[in-house]
Order: sequence, then C-alpha cells, then structure tokens
Amino acid sequence: MSDINVDEISSQYFDVLKEIGNIGAGNATTALSSMLGEKVDMAVPKVRLMEFKDVGTTMGGEEQIVAGIYLVVDGDIHGSIMFVQRKESAKTMISKLMGMPSEQPDEFSEMELSALKEIGNIITGAYLNSLATLTNLTIFPSVPDVCIDMAGAILSVPAIEFGTIADKLLLIETDFTDDEDMSGFFILVPDGESYGKILKALGVM
Repeated sequence: MSDINVDEISSQYFDVLKEIGNIGAGNATTALSSMLGEKVDMAVPKVRLMEFKDVGTTMGGEEQIVAGIYLVVDGDIHGSIMFVQRKESAKTMISKLMGMPSEQPDEFSEMELSALKEIGNIITGAYLNSLATLTNLTIFPSVPDVCIDMAGAILSVPAIEFGTIADKLLLIETDFTDDEDMSGFFILVPDGESYGKILKALGVM
C-alpha cells in the first residue's frame, strides 16, 4: 500500500480522523473517571492536523513546563502516541488519584511520576483500544516513558523520530474537568503507511 502524504489529507479523510479523535478521547475520559472514582466531564475535543513547529504554541509556548507520557505504537500500525499536560493540570490529576495535595508544587516526586505514568498508560491505552476496535487492527503500545520538561523539548522526540515522514501530526486537545481543570493533549503520529491502513480499515480508501 502506498504511503499517504499527511500534508495532503483530504477533508473526507480528516473528518474520519477527527471522529477517531472524538471517540478515543471519550473512552479516555471514561477510563479517567473510573480511575479517579469520580465523574469527569469532557468538552468536545478540538482535533487538528498541525505542523510540529506550531504545537508548542498551542500548549502555551515552547517554554511552558509540561508533563509528557510517550508510547511507541507497534503491530498492524506503527508510530507513537503522546499525552501531554501543562504542569498544573498534571499536578491536579495526580493529587486526585493519590488523595492528597502535592508536597512540592513545583517538583514531581518519584511517587508522583509513577502515578503520572500509570494515568498516562491507562488513558492512552483507552484511546488506542478505541482505535483498534474501530479499525479491527492489532495495536501494541510500549511501556510508557514520562518526562517533565519544556514543551519544545518534549515535542522534539516525535518530531525527530517521525518528522521525516510528515511535517504534521494529529493533535487532540481534550478538556477533562470535574471541579478543576485537568486538560491535556493527545498527539498521534502514525507513519504514512499506517494512515493508509487506518483509513482503509474504516472504508474511506
């Protein structure tokens, strides 16, 4: 199957990718609600195809400190998925999971990093499971890596790894809320052949 040029995806293909983003984010919200043991609401996700260089600005600037969970995707499709949160949102989510406020508002303890990795693993897993169910493709995520750094530095990982394939990625901005903001960003970067497999599995190719 020939690769799809992500920079030239038609509006029809993008509508399908957008729907995948909506369903995946919805399943992630359900998983998060179950994990935290409380109702979590989700606004309609903003799904965009964006150039790598513009993503940091969307998150509040390349120097914005964020928490990123990164997984490599293998199986019938190949690429990566990231879940990125501003530091404050990540701290809120961790505090809710652990049932106590953070003792170090500006730093992440080893226990908090472990909790963040588990959160990221479950909600990205829920996202990928919805993609696998919709497409009937086999998808294997790797063990997640977690990193706290400036947005520009964290985003350089998929940019370097997959930037030779396409200049754009699928960004799903998701507003998780209960009484506090826990918003984050899913970043899905399949390779060109994987985009083709996904769209063919959904009957639009």
